[in-house]
Amino acid sequence: MKYDVLLFDLDDTLFDFSETEKHALDNSFHAFGLPNGLVDYRASYKGISKGLWNDLENGLVTLSELKVERFKRLFLQHQLTVNPEDFGQTYIENLGKEVHVIDGVEDMLKNLSSCRLVILTNGFQKVQHARIALSPLKHTFEAIFTSEESGYQKPQAEIFEYVFNKLHISSKKNVLMIGDSLTSDIQGGNNFGIDTCWFNPRQTENVTAINPTYEIRDFAELEQLVKQNVLVVK
Repeated sequence: MKYDVLLFDLDDTLFDFSETEKHALDNSFHAFGLPNGLVDYRASYKGISKGLWNDLENGLVTLSELKVERFKRLFLQHQLTVNPEDFGQTYIENLGKEVHVIDGVEDMLKNLSSCRLVILTNGFQKVQHARIALSPLKHTFEAIFTSEESGYQKPQAEIFEYVFNKLHISSKKNVLMIGDSLTSDIQGGNNFGIDTCWFNPRQTENVTAINPTYEIRDFAELEQLVKQNVLVVK
């Protein structure tokens, strides 16, 4: 196999973040006396949150700022008298309790267990570690790296440098970054000079100037790619 080290994004690559977010938001709204909050405010929240995560990738906000700002904007927009700091903390705690592994992930990781398997995520350290610890994947990975821990976030090349130093990886040639986000995972890997694999199960058209080394639709294609170094979909 050409690739000895596989760097996996977590959310929407291995875990279903839509389900995670839905349940964590619903439980948080209920805790603050807003039982219809998921229906009433989720669409607004998703737009606000997406914009702030994009800002994080571009270095315009920090992770700690994002944690509160998304709810500050949501409650201001809907004129809700809820403390965004308290709500943000409750939401983070609820996120850490949600585990929704995407179908096929366990078998895929088992079949690729001869490689060094590593998580590289822009998520909150406490949340991501908690979710993995509660999941069937808890003994699967050599290491779990978060942007909060490293002080950098994808697509910054520095977060990859941090991982390479921690794992004592000397060569970029045998490392593959796998993720669903072109702007975070793929651009980050490209910035650092390693091969990248875009996980695109919905076959979304790439309308950006970001070019992954590989594009896959399912985990079977990833296994084939890693084991045989065959370009499955380009």
